[in-house]
Amino acid sequence: MNRATAVAAGMLLAFAASGVGAAEGHYPDKSIRFIVPFAPGGPSDILARMVGQKLSEAIGVPVVPDNRGAVGGILGFELAAKAPPDGYTILLAVSSGLTINPHIFKKLPYDAERDFQPVTQLTTSGNVVVVHPSVPAKSIKEFIALAKAKPGVINYATTGPTNILGIANFNLMAGIDMVPIAYKGTGQAVIALLSGEVAFFFMNPLVAIPHVKSGKLRGLAVTSLTGNPALPDLPTVAESGVPGFENITWHTIAVRAGTPQPIVERLGAELVKVVHLQDVKERLLLQGLTPVGSTSEEVSAKIKAESLVFAKLVKRIGYEPQ
Repeated sequence: MNRATAVAAGMLLAFAASGVGAAEGHYPDKSIRFIVPFAPGGPSDILARMVGQKLSEAIGVPVVPDNRGAVGGILGFELAAKAPPDGYTILLAVSSGLTINPHIFKKLPYDAERDFQPVTQLTTSGNVVVVHPSVPAKSIKEFIALAKAKPGVINYATTGPTNILGIANFNLMAGIDMVPIAYKGTGQAVIALLSGEVAFFFMNPLVAIPHVKSGKLRGLAVTSLTGNPALPDLPTVAESGVPGFENITWHTIAVRAGTPQPIVERLGAELVKVVHLQDVKERLLLQGLTPVGSTSEEVSAKIKAESLVFAKLVKRIGYEPQ
């Protein structure tokens, strides 16, 4: 064996010993931990379990949900940021954790840009503007008129960064003054709204649809720029008296930065197939979610663009980072 051959052989042996080549070549060969940064039963958890089951069927290994519903989802992001970059821990990353949190918290236990590699965007959706049935308003215009007549009287629920900023922006653009009441999660906020403890909320469509259709809550509009097929009778906020208003939520799958590109691509390819399965698409649309299935590069660009938008919004509404 000549010297060049010996050097090459040594490099291959070292590479094999590191496990990198084996990990990529046989990925996945064990169960995958699926971190869901919210409590069981909520919109993100329902989406994660649907996608996780289908992904497991596609790749032949268990995809095990790990709900870490604490600190507004931050704990889940922190755990994912500290996981090995081997593709065996994936994160259901709600958009606020990547695009809003960096601008409303002075200190986070993760860096949204440095610590994560986006894999694919799963879904996107606007929220549903809902009120308790006792509120004497059946449209956004009527609600704005009511709020202007009672400044500082009507209260609303907040549960996280997306609706904190979203409703604050709505108040600013509509020229109204409402009182925020914070809840630990959507479940608590829904109970408060159903009981009449609060009057107004931006609710995830997955949760809102059954309550609106049953008449327990009144839907006024959707916060996307286009209507929601699951609620065809509801107009958008933008066309109901607040031109240009938009407040959307989207979910992406992310892994730890440094995960080998072949693994990112394999996961991405399988997840894109999952969200475009006919039964999955139908279930998502019925729940008010639009399936996406984009590339890693497209998600990265989206995160950077939206992060700039929210940085400006935080300054415009005068929100003080906590």
